[in-house]
Amino acid sequence: MRWLKDPLLWLMIFYLALLSAMPYSGPLFAHWFPELARPLYQQDSFWQLTLAHLFLVVTASLLAIVTGVTSGILVTRRHGRAFRPLMETIVAAGQTVPPVAVLAIAVPVMGFGAWPAVIALLLYGLLPILQGTLAGIDSVPASSREIAQGVGMSAWQRLWQVELALAAPVIIAGVRTSVIINIGTAAIASTVGAKSLGSPVIIGLSGFNTAYVIQGALLVALLAIVSDRLFERLQRWFSLRGQ
Repeated sequence: MRWLKDPLLWLMIFYLALLSAMPYSGPLFAHWFPELARPLYQQDSFWQLTLAHLFLVVTASLLAIVTGVTSGILVTRRHGRAFRPLMETIVAAGQTVPPVAVLAIAVPVMGFGAWPAVIALLLYGLLPILQGTLAGIDSVPASSREIAQGVGMSAWQRLWQVELALAAPVIIAGVRTSVIINIGTAAIASTVGAKSLGSPVIIGLSGFNTAYVIQGALLVALLAIVSDRLFERLQRWFSLRGQ
């Protein structure tokens, strides 16, 4: 019964309960904001908005993980080290561009919807993953590589079984940062017609409806907290596994 004392479990239950109860919270927000004619966001289901938000974050994060980790591996190999400063500069430049600017450029090419937002989130979440991959691989002791080579491991085996295995906690830390950034940033996807938990926020801001803003922002913030705790567990598991 130890799992019943797990704070992460209760945090997840609280989030799901809040998500389920939000459609029935109209009287509460009406009490808090009596001047509003419609204090509860009802254009879309909060469950649908959450799933759409997760689709944006998960899709962009998976693309960023593949791109960031692969790039980090390539520029730490002997033949790719010369390109490391260039790669770091390009990825860092991608994060300095505001996501709104990326959306403004992507929409005329890709149209309105989820995919321009995915591109913006991909560019914005790439830097922490690349930095985590580089830092993790750089932290692998040279003695571990020498031992692996001495026992006859191939270059692929050394990479997979030694370097990435030992670097995994640091890489996961970078992924953790990237995902949390994207959960918050995905709210702007609603400005280009994509459904997300940012929809109540954007509509609330444009209509001076503070209740809508609170409803969307609260769910986004709690989703980020739950995700952060999940990644904290995953990072700890990789750390124990690598000992």
